[in-house]
Amino acid sequence: MNANTKKLQALGQSLWLDNISRQMLDDGTLARYIRDFSITGLTSNPTIFEHAIGKGVAYDEQIATLARAGRSGEDLFTQLALSDLGRAADLFRPVHDTTGGIDGWVSLELSPLMADDADQSIDAAARLHAAAARPNLYIKIPGTKAGVKAIETSIFAGVPINVTLLFSREQYLAAAEAYLRGIERRIAAGKSARVDSVASLFVSRWDVAVKDQVPAAERNRLGIAIARRTYKAYRELLQSARWQKLAAAGARPQRLLFGSTGTKDPAAPDTLYVSALAAPSTIDTIPDKTLLAFAEHGKVEATMPLDGGDAEAVIAEFRVHGVDEAALAERLQQEGADAFANSWKSLLEGIADKSAMLTGAPAA
Repeated sequence: MNANTKKLQALGQSLWLDNISRQMLDDGTLARYIRDFSITGLTSNPTIFEHAIGKGVAYDEQIATLARAGRSGEDLFTQLALSDLGRAADLFRPVHDTTGGIDGWVSLELSPLMADDADQSIDAAARLHAAAARPNLYIKIPGTKAGVKAIETSIFAGVPINVTLLFSREQYLAAAEAYLRGIERRIAAGKSARVDSVASLFVSRWDVAVKDQVPAAERNRLGIAIARRTYKAYRELLQSARWQKLAAAGARPQRLLFGSTGTKDPAAPDTLYVSALAAPSTIDTIPDKTLLAFAEHGKVEATMPLDGGDAEAVIAEFRVHGVDEAALAERLQQEGADAFANSWKSLLEGIADKSAMLTGAPAA
């Protein structure tokens, strides 16, 4: 077991992989990450699957089989994704069982084209979770305004949810409120208070967005400050009387997850965000490159301060440079949703092209 990743696990932070591909399942890479680097879960998104399916021939046989059986479009992709995520969920099942369901999760994203349609998202979340037939699979719903409604209803229905595309404390709190309402409705209806959820805050995209707007000395600081501000709100929520009442009824915390934690600036340390975001009772999802870098030379010098540390002072400095963090959070969420939608469309186009090539049928 790697000593550096083990330190994060020891302080109470889970490390999840921000990647999946059939190749890493077939060649044992994911199993090795679990064994050697304390990886206890993974996330996926349309961009990850677009890259995985579009490269090489690992998916060709299944694509051809499904296409010949009349499958196409989102239906065909769902079968591919569930095949991979089912295998990954089985690899993580031992840690899921030994941690009582706290860890050992994989995540499947809803079609990004549903981001503004709550009812469609609710129906799809229930259907995909049932199709997966795994107790350790989250359905990812974006924390948009429509998503918040879908999150509450899905939690009430007993579907485990990974809330994605959160960029601010306010967006996180809206997602947390939806989770709390869903649990409260379950208790009022005489149902179990236990439905698991995580809330995913994207970090590095803040620094990419403002890098040309601030002096070089200020770069790569805003994302961490936003994360600290959000972590403070998360810890305060867990101390609230409202949460304590739900916990007493058997509810479990909706854990805060830090996403987009690979360093984008080549001038910055490659383990910058992993070190800065070390915090108990949280999750960090990291790409392979960042995982290997942290395993080799990463350090944990301090844990994230419960009171937010210098977060507000740092954010105030960025306001001086014209950064409106509330407006930027909304923009980043929309850009993230748009990027996933574009990847989704490219993914489906690529699958259609491969289906036609492999079966000799004309492309749709």
